[in-house]
Amino acid sequence: MRTDGTPLALVLAAAGSSERMGGGIKKEYLSMAGGTVLSEAARVFLESQDFSLVIITIPEGHKERAKEALLKDPSIAPLLKDTRLVFVSGGETRQQSVFNALKKARSILKDPDAVVLVHDAARPFVSRKIVKRVTSSAVRYGAAVPAVTPVDTQKQIAGNRTIQAHLKRSELRAVQTPQGFALEPLLACHKKALRQGRADFTDDSELWDAYPDCTGGRKVRVVEGDPANKKITFKEDMPAAVSAVKKNVTAGIRVGLGTDLHRLVPGRRLMLGGVMIPCDKGEDGHSDGDVLLHAASDALLGASGLGDIGSYFPPSDKKWKDADSADLIRTIWRDVKSAGWSLLNMDCVVETETPKILPWREKIISSMAGILGVNENQIFVKAKTNEGVDAVGRGNAIKAFCVCLLTQEAPE
Repeated sequence: MRTDGTPLALVLAAAGSSERMGGGIKKEYLSMAGGTVLSEAARVFLESQDFSLVIITIPEGHKERAKEALLKDPSIAPLLKDTRLVFVSGGETRQQSVFNALKKARSILKDPDAVVLVHDAARPFVSRKIVKRVTSSAVRYGAAVPAVTPVDTQKQIAGNRTIQAHLKRSELRAVQTPQGFALEPLLACHKKALRQGRADFTDDSELWDAYPDCTGGRKVRVVEGDPANKKITFKEDMPAAVSAVKKNVTAGIRVGLGTDLHRLVPGRRLMLGGVMIPCDKGEDGHSDGDVLLHAASDALLGASGLGDIGSYFPPSDKKWKDADSADLIRTIWRDVKSAGWSLLNMDCVVETETPKILPWREKIISSMAGILGVNENQIFVKAKTNEGVDAVGRGNAIKAFCVCLLTQEAPE
C-alpha cells in the first residue's frame, strides 16, 4: 500500500512456455544476479513500493518451481514480509493469464480504488524509477505505461511487403512493462473482451482503450521508459549483456577499499567469508572475527559513503560480542542497496601463513555470494603468505583486503 493509502497489487506474468529460449528451462527460472530472472524482476518492485499483493502467473503445476526460483535470492523473503504472495495458473494466452490474475486480485483486494501493475517477469532490467513513474501516473490518471522512442526509422508495410506509409518516429513509442491501471476498470475491460470472444489484444493498454465505457473514457498516460528495460526472449538476451545494459543506466561508479587484521589465538574459530576453516587457532575479535567479511563490509561502506564498520557496530557495544559477521554485512548491504547501489564486482586477498586457503576458496566465494545475493562470478578471493615476515608471516595474525566496484542508477 502506498503512503496515500492506495492498495497496490503486482502481477508478474510468467505463464509462458519460453519455447524461443530453447534449453528446456523456463527463462524466468534461469540464474541471474544471485537469484533468478524472476526474483530479479520481483526485487526491483518490492524495493520500490509497498505492495499489498503479488500475484505470479505460472504454467499449471509450476507453483513449487516458481516459488523456489523467486526465493532463490535471499533478499526476497524479507521484502515479502508484509505482502501476500499468490500463484495463479495461466491460460492459453497472456491475456487469459492476466485475466486470471486480475480476478484473483479483485477477490483479495476489496478496495475499489486499488491499482495493479502488470509486468513481464522476463523483464528483469526494469528500474525503480520506472516503477515509481508508472505507479504514480496510474494512481493519478487511471492508466499508465512506460515507453521509449524507437531508434530506427519506422515504416508501415503492406501485405505485398512494400512500404505503405512512412511513419514519423517522433510520434511513435515502443511500449514496455510494467503497465499500471485502476484494477476495477481493467478487470471490467477483460470481462467484456471475454464476452465478445476477443483474445487478440497484445497488451493491457490496448484492451483498456478498446472499452472506454468501462474506463470512463480515461486515456492511457505515457511515462518515460528505458532502453535497458528489455524483455528476455532469446538466449543472447540473458545476462551476458547485463554489464552493457547497466552502462546505459548508471550515473555513478564508486570504488571501495577495505582491510582488516586480527590476531590468531587458540580457542577461537577461524571464520573466512562466513565459512569455518579447520585450524588450531582462530581470530581474536569482538565479533566472530571474520577478517574477510569485515574487509568486505568496509569496502562496501567506503564505496557508498555510508561510513565504516566501526561506526555501524562499535566494539564498545556489548551486543556485538561474538556476533555473526554474515549478519553484520547483510545489514550493511541492505543499507547500501537502499541507497541505490549495485555491486559490479568484489576482489579480495587474504594474507595468512596457515591454513592454506586454496582448498576452501570456492566454498568461501559461494558463501559470500549467497550472503550478498549476487552471482559467484562477481566475487573472487585469493590468498598470499607473508614469507615468514611480521605477525602474519609468523602465523600469529591474519589479514584481509577487499576492493569493490559499485554502480548507481541516475536519479529521477
